Amino acid sequence: MKSKKIALVGFRLNGGGCGRVLANLSNYLFEQGIEVHIVIFHNDIGYDFSGTLFNLGKIKSESNTIFNKIKRFIHLKQYFTTHCFDYIIDFRFRKSIIQELLISKFIYNTKTIYTVHSSQLEVYLPKSKFWTELIFGKSFKVIAITEGMQDMILKKYPKLKNVEMIYNSISIQQIQNKLNDNVCLNYNYIIGVGQFNTNEKQFDKLIEAYAKSKLASKEIHLVILGEGVLLESLKICARNNNVISKVHFLGFKNNPFKYIKHAKYLVMSSKYEGFGMVLIEALACETPVVAFNCPIGLNEIIQHNINGLLIEHQNVEALTNGMNTLIEDYDLHKHCKKNALKSVEKFEINNIGPQWLTLLNS
Repeated sequence: MKSKKIALVGFRLNGGGCGRVLANLSNYLFEQGIEVHIVIFHNDIGYDFSGTLFNLGKIKSESNTIFNKIKRFIHLKQYFTTHCFDYIIDFRFRKSIIQELLISKFIYNTKTIYTVHSSQLEVYLPKSKFWTELIFGKSFKVIAITEGMQDMILKKYPKLKNVEMIYNSISIQQIQNKLNDNVCLNYNYIIGVGQFNTNEKQFDKLIEAYAKSKLASKEIHLVILGEGVLLESLKICARNNNVISKVHFLGFKNNPFKYIKHAKYLVMSSKYEGFGMVLIEALACETPVVAFNCPIGLNEIIQHNINGLLIEHQNVEALTNGMNTLIEDYDLHKHCKKNALKSVEKFEINNIGPQWLTLLNS
């Protein structure tokens, strides 16, 4: 039987959960004997992947002129024309209606699967029902990554008949292989992880909750991994809340897992999330989690008082109380830590991967 040939399309292979999901899927499909091609739009590679890489980022100019965009569009068109793919799986943000219309009509020339990774649906699907149905209605599938997101899409776009749900995946073995590296921090700490070019992760609220908690007085510090343009404003926030000596911005780390492993717990204070990959990764490190109960997704990961704490959404006082609880209640912390790894085994790539194979063989 002829091996399938699949293109995985994303913005980058670094710096976020979406790129890591793409990389994990490339490894799994490659191991199944599928010919995998990865197409990325930015020259940013940090995750282990499998297959042939087509890196459009290498020809992207700093000014990103219209002529450079046309050049990349032509290169992309030529690549998809040259390679007769059986399926295309698209992981990108899709904010520009005109760009997505052109790509869907003139570049994507086979069965296309579009994935949606955020409860902010307009990042992936136009607000307009007309444009969403025109661009995505006849695609092979639209994949939601949580049951809540699937319900949200079907409610907003009732004429879409091609929506299915497949959870994002992790490689537990790959994560645990990175846990033995030393962490040279001489204090106990909790941890937050994410980028702060925008404020969707709300690290300012995390710092505020930490400042109001008992953690600083107990000499438990707050470590934040990530980078972005809001760094200085977050430092000011820590200074204004009198915890600047206890809040540590350690930047982006290629191996965040070793830091997560040694944390008391991980905190997520996001305004919204699609799935919260860092929560699954923390639990795979056997580290409990505390998180705002965002409108969709997180309650499909966190089992309250079982592997962590779900906090009333946007209630900073409740977040402070939850952070105190998971430090002061030793038995609860031990219980959540014990259950952490087992609670995310269902998201292991070897369990999620077969769902993709079933879809690709349907």
